[in-house]
Amino acid sequence: MNTAQGSLIQSPPVPKAETFMDASKAVDRLEELYRRAVSFLCKEFAKTLTGVVPAMRYRAYYPEIRFTTTSFAGIDSRLSFGHVAEPGTYTTTVTRPDLFRNYLIQQIGLLIENHDVPVVIGPSSTPMPIHFAVANDADLTVPQEGSMTFTLRDIFDVPDLATTSDDIVNGFGYKHPDGSGPLAPFTAQRVDYSLARLSHYTATAAHHFQNHVLFTNYQFYVEEFEAFARAALDNPGSGYTSFVGPGNAEITSGAGTLTPIEKLPQMPTYHLKRAAGSGITLVNIGVGPSNAKTATDHIAVLRPHAWVMVGHCAGLRNSQRLGDFVLAHAYLREDHVLDDDLPVWVPIPALAEIQIALEAAVAEVSQHDGFEMKRIMRTGTVATIDNRNWELRDQSGPVQRLSQSRAIALDMESATIAANGFRFRVPYATLLCVSDKPLHGELKLPGMASDFYRTQVSRHLLIGIRAMEALREMPLERLHSRKLRSFEETAFL
Repeated sequence: MNTAQGSLIQSPPVPKAETFMDASKAVDRLEELYRRAVSFLCKEFAKTLTGVVPAMRYRAYYPEIRFTTTSFAGIDSRLSFGHVAEPGTYTTTVTRPDLFRNYLIQQIGLLIENHDVPVVIGPSSTPMPIHFAVANDADLTVPQEGSMTFTLRDIFDVPDLATTSDDIVNGFGYKHPDGSGPLAPFTAQRVDYSLARLSHYTATAAHHFQNHVLFTNYQFYVEEFEAFARAALDNPGSGYTSFVGPGNAEITSGAGTLTPIEKLPQMPTYHLKRAAGSGITLVNIGVGPSNAKTATDHIAVLRPHAWVMVGHCAGLRNSQRLGDFVLAHAYLREDHVLDDDLPVWVPIPALAEIQIALEAAVAEVSQHDGFEMKRIMRTGTVATIDNRNWELRDQSGPVQRLSQSRAIALDMESATIAANGFRFRVPYATLLCVSDKPLHGELKLPGMASDFYRTQVSRHLLIGIRAMEALREMPLERLHSRKLRSFEETAFL
């Protein structure tokens, strides 16, 4: 117990900082420190709900990973992560080490291996907000401000935007308050914030998310995904173990019943699970770049191995037919939601590993190959805009820009998802399916749409699944392209 600004502050006893050359043991200590902090805060907060007026301030701290090297170590130039670029001290705060255990073991292990220097595990100087601590206890909820007999922030720490920003991934030359460099792309508070948002927007818990994420903009893909999942669960050789829907309803066999929740969330999410998170998550982000940014802002903290957009688009070329596929090689960004974080002049490169996987999956599912693939798939620029009814405006402006960009398709989500993948260093790609051709008189009318959905959605989704299954077999060191790394990068992915 100590005093600060005249107020007593009580914190839980914790072990002193200790060095580790074993990544697994380092994560064990992170879990121990985190459990102590959460248990202490939940216990003290529960007391206040019984009407006990606190007599002091209660504070616990996130655990921290600290790493110091004095050498410009020679690093395998093939690796895009797992090392620091220059001598110095680097730190990161950590939350939910149980959820991120495999990730942390891998990243810490690479750091120790590449530099032959231990990591230091101990408490940080960043207080843990009570809102995030009680999120671990289903029986506790932080009431609205004013409903308690005391002012919450006088007794417990609350979320602080100073440590909940994207300054590390967006900036250059970022330093923590103590002068150390960032070891990971997100602080603990930033991660906790997104974990809470994910639960709200998707109605599924973070631990269900898989390493391979498909985004779509239509409910029809969800129905096909569930059908695929049920068949996969009944196939012992598939490796898939369960299927989870909104409300965390989970089935382990094709005949299982997914209990529907009373009201679907903004972005219903479904998880076809496999050991070590190697399954597939499907997120129905709906229509629009705002939803696309929101979903990817929060899923990024889970450090997925790849995400791919599989949705519908407007075909812009007269030679295209409804049902044709579009593999994006470039993006025209007029979505505007990322302009402050990633200027439109920043190119969003295609990532060869995912492009090849998608093209191979199209060939496998469609039974077309080589030159014959051109009958059903085009590659080129996809334009993303923030106006769903763009075709109702004066055509001279938009159409000229689309023609100058050589765009072959247009939607409202793909460039946002790709750009946020680039910003957050998450491998990305886009495979769309032409559902209308507004510039050529083929509008998405009810009759046409029904026939299109019936014949194309299942095949399109299967292509996305097959591509993800191929990427699953690829080592992360190879999948994570150096195209995603800037001049100054964190050691952790």
